[in-house]
Amino acid sequence: MTFTLGIVGIGQFGSHFAELFAAHPEIDALYAVDSIPERIDAVEARGVPFAGRFDTIEDLLASDVDAVAIFTQRWTHGEHALMALRAGKHVYSAVPMAIEEEEIRQITEEVERTGLVYMMGETSQYNAAVVLARRLYRQGVFGEVFYAEGDYVHDMDLGFYDAYKYSGGEQWKSTASYPPLLYPTHSIGGILGVIPNHAVSVSAIGRPDTRGDGVFDKDVSMFGNDVSNAFALFEMDNGGAFRTNELRRVGYPSHKRESRFRFFGEDSSFEETIEVTYWHDKERVLEVTDLISTDATMSLDDPRLADVSPALRDAFVAGAASAHNQARLPKEFQGKPNGHEGAHHFLVDDFARAVVDGMQPMVNAWQAARYTLPGVIAHQSMNRGGERLPINDLGDCPLPVQDLDADQEPLDLDALFAEQEARKGTVAE
Repeated sequence: MTFTLGIVGIGQFGSHFAELFAAHPEIDALYAVDSIPERIDAVEARGVPFAGRFDTIEDLLASDVDAVAIFTQRWTHGEHALMALRAGKHVYSAVPMAIEEEEIRQITEEVERTGLVYMMGETSQYNAAVVLARRLYRQGVFGEVFYAEGDYVHDMDLGFYDAYKYSGGEQWKSTASYPPLLYPTHSIGGILGVIPNHAVSVSAIGRPDTRGDGVFDKDVSMFGNDVSNAFALFEMDNGGAFRTNELRRVGYPSHKRESRFRFFGEDSSFEETIEVTYWHDKERVLEVTDLISTDATMSLDDPRLADVSPALRDAFVAGAASAHNQARLPKEFQGKPNGHEGAHHFLVDDFARAVVDGMQPMVNAWQAARYTLPGVIAHQSMNRGGERLPINDLGDCPLPVQDLDADQEPLDLDALFAEQEARKGTVAE
């Protein structure tokens, strides 16, 4: 079985993913929708074979296309996903899932009612460090994880101004003030993509912006938001906690590592920094940096990145790491653009195979809710002076879930530690 797919929004992300969707062997026709037709023309000129195009999302949903991939403005994803599900289409949605609790709940209800596939394309799910930490968790080395940290550390000066100008047009300042906690999935998803827990309450605070350039200005912002840096502490269902930072004004090399994670278990822990990452138990410290290092899949000057700010291009070229399960990807992806530390190939493959196999992907509607809804409630807490608020978990996915990485071999930590010590001995000699 193969299926047809319509992409809504041929912008910086939509155009990049179009090439991957077109290459996947389970997708036999690709369609496009964008309010700026020239963007579709440009992608076609690069050799991406669109079978047709539609003027509006409504026209696409009225067609016999089987599935829809949503790359529209981030605050519209919930509305567009619901439209597509109610039209009988499978849905791939860029992050976030939605920005309102009721929309999130309605998406889960529609998926349960119809059995259609819904997937949120959270890049942190296949961030190389998250993949490695998940493998370690699954082989039981952490024990109970009682505390974790996830940071999305992306300074506005490093490409975000250009990105908002590209997507927002003349009114870009009103949208560039998008509240940090309503874009929570890169940090939360990296944590809950490793441990099978969920948030039950949150207290959050935000720091009003001080740049004074009219971006994070309540009088300009369509969201009434003046906060550029936000911090949230979540209580977990196992009695532990995790903390996330969403930072947009920070002296940090975002192009090198825009998301980073730490996990503290009763038996061992995992800590990621910009350039060095460690796993350690109560006796040993093992550097695992080489396991999560990624190689570039294309030049930063590639013409396909012409519309992407130079400061953002690193996120669109990073390929696979040795921690990734490369063997399960279709051969058609070899040599294709990748990004976000090797995540893009896996996201497209997860969705395509879920649709074909009639199962829900790992980041299904219920898991997406666990990555998204805590941020929505954290934003409310921030606006209420840090008041601790409950988070209504929507439960586990009630439909069959496909885990394409379940058969990965456990890591031989003893052998890795022995190799590390041998290298130290060689250097000492």
